[in-house]
Amino acid sequence: MRTAMSNLSANLLNDSMSFNSDLLKRIWFVLIVLVIYRIGTYIPLPGINMLALDEVAKAQAGGILGMFNTFTGGALGRMSIFTLNIMPYITASIIMQLMTVISKEIANLKKEGGEAGRKKINQITRYLTVMLAVVQGYGIAVGIEGMSSSYGGVVLNPGFVFRLVSVLSLVGGTVFVMWLSEQISTQGIGNGSSLIIFTGIVSGLPSGIALLFEMGRTGSLSTLFIILVAVAVLAMTYFVVFMEKAQRRVLVQYPKRQVGNKIFGGEANHLPLKINTSGVIPPIFASALLLFPATIMGFSQNLEASYWQQIVSSYLSHGKPLYIFLYFLLICFFSFFYTSVIFNPDETADNLRKHGGVVLGRRPGKHTSEYLDYILTRITVIGAAYISIICIVPEIAIQEYSLPFYLGGTSLLIVVNVVIDMFAQVQTHLLSGRYENLFRKARGKKR
Repeated sequence: MRTAMSNLSANLLNDSMSFNSDLLKRIWFVLIVLVIYRIGTYIPLPGINMLALDEVAKAQAGGILGMFNTFTGGALGRMSIFTLNIMPYITASIIMQLMTVISKEIANLKKEGGEAGRKKINQITRYLTVMLAVVQGYGIAVGIEGMSSSYGGVVLNPGFVFRLVSVLSLVGGTVFVMWLSEQISTQGIGNGSSLIIFTGIVSGLPSGIALLFEMGRTGSLSTLFIILVAVAVLAMTYFVVFMEKAQRRVLVQYPKRQVGNKIFGGEANHLPLKINTSGVIPPIFASALLLFPATIMGFSQNLEASYWQQIVSSYLSHGKPLYIFLYFLLICFFSFFYTSVIFNPDETADNLRKHGGVVLGRRPGKHTSEYLDYILTRITVIGAAYISIICIVPEIAIQEYSLPFYLGGTSLLIVVNVVIDMFAQVQTHLLSGRYENLFRKARGKKR
């Protein structure tokens, strides 16, 4: 008996070790790809005056460029070949999702095309990414030609050659980053696009934490205040994790069916509806729209724009009452809008009807769709309020207490969502590997 138990334990240990080696290979692959990506963020575009660029980047830190510089891990502030990062690809993916609602042809391609339809949509998304990268790259090349500082112009030799080289470099960098993200998704663990943005955000944490402790050492901030900031960040992180995993489960009953002498089905299942269905899209879009006027005013160097610069800085800068109010309204609007794009109650009710699923107390078809829309509308209100709290509280804290370092609400949402997704995928790999090993041993014993 002891020998049998010892053999079983040894076999399970060997299986676990062999599967863990495969998991470790995937993790090491992701780490190597992310290191390559970080190296690329330090390769600048040709013909850039780095001293002048650094001064201009600091002046634009409060605008939309500052927000995207955080997502790119400083690549935008250094004007590297990865300046556009994965953003054109994400924008193209969002546009394609919106097109599934607007265009019936694309909707049918996604719904009925199967694997071939999915590949066709991915191909269109890649082409759209290149087009957006070309337009954005040209806009960046033209925009930085007009920038200057006390060190001179940002571009050493402006002109057609600089624009052509910049566009080619930026488009090539975007395509390479897109390829890296796809490699992570297929050969590594996690979503490649999310991991690249996650890496850019996390790369700025060590310097921010070091600055916070340095100000505590010099006496600019008290030790108690630093402890309170740390506790507040941990509390917000716990709240985000709780809300991101929160679901409203709708009970679905499937009918019994007889195949030969056996009866299958008849079980009850749950249709999970996330509280935050829209994810991090609402705060990103809301911040981009609100910071756009400040960015335009920052680019304006003439005296005629000084009046509008004063208005924008007085009412639409971080922490101002009007900014917070508009931020809240835009988050709520994009939460409802993007949720309606991701989750279609009519389509879900139709799929349940086709597979014989019945929501208890509701008739299949229109009544089920209305019930799902009723639930989704109410949990979206909770989700919009949750995102607003996470994003607005840091804004108020920065304005009131002049915090030198903070993890913004959008960044915190991205970081927590990526970590949750990573843990879920690691657990899935471990469970699937354990089941595969058990099935393999069972087939071996039968032979």
